[in-house]
Amino acid sequence: MARRDPGKYRDIDGVLILDKPLDRSSNHALQQVRRLYRARKAGHCGSLDPLATGVLPICLGQATKFSSYLLNASKTYRASCRLGQKTSTGDAEGEVIETRPVSVDSEQLQRVLERFVGQIDQVPPMYSALKHEGRRLYQIAREGRQVERKPRRVEIHELTLLSCADGCLEIEVRCSKGTYIRTLAEDIGAGLGCGAHIAALRRVAVDHLLAADAVTIAQLELLAQQGTEHLDRLLQPVTVALNRFAELNLDAASSTDIRQGKKITLTDSMTAGLYRLVAPDAAFIGLGEVSAEGELTAKRLMNTAR
Repeated sequence: MARRDPGKYRDIDGVLILDKPLDRSSNHALQQVRRLYRARKAGHCGSLDPLATGVLPICLGQATKFSSYLLNASKTYRASCRLGQKTSTGDAEGEVIETRPVSVDSEQLQRVLERFVGQIDQVPPMYSALKHEGRRLYQIAREGRQVERKPRRVEIHELTLLSCADGCLEIEVRCSKGTYIRTLAEDIGAGLGCGAHIAALRRVAVDHLLAADAVTIAQLELLAQQGTEHLDRLLQPVTVALNRFAELNLDAASSTDIRQGKKITLTDSMTAGLYRLVAPDAAFIGLGEVSAEGELTAKRLMNTAR
């Protein structure tokens, strides 16, 4: 088996806000970014279907240690839902399996949308990456089979009607991790009595990371021709994944102790929870947790040895 040339890859840390293109898997997009940056380590924060475009945060190097905090963050989508048609996949890639007339007024539409705001239970779609007895659901679905899926509790923080005309419903959804917008569209269609599927989907935000600040693969390829230093300027610091946590500034002795895995008893009163730890030279140390008793322990630390 051929081995990768170790000289081809490098240690580089940061977060790239990628605008994932249409008709490309999240993993394909990730591998393209990793190749362009020649990054030794990379991972993405929450898959998008090939049909979907928009914000796909890519964590490089030590940022992957903190990727779960973006993975678990709220997401915002803009969805175009085709009313009157139900498809085998819940989106435009599937075959139309049911057609119904559309007769929806604004009052009915608002009433149905309001049902889905807050905590709701969703049955994951068969065309998803969840596993059943060791196999992906979409693999089973492609064999023409259905299996029972348990409902999962998700939360729709905001559901905004943008427009509804010519059988196309445009909505913006801010939701929790694990929400399937395809399933939401199908459930809205069922509530309206006409059925629906996703015609187009764009993720416009992951927490505070916005599509307006995202870069495309084409832009990256152009910059890569000029040298990796031009690509590196697009990277956000590792701490962008931890924006929701307050900073905790440590003195030199405490910085050393926390890096050595020691617990620190804080002299100042601090609210229990997670904090971004900062050294006296303003360097980011990692993520720490303050207990109710005022003890600070390390949760995830940056590697300073390499």
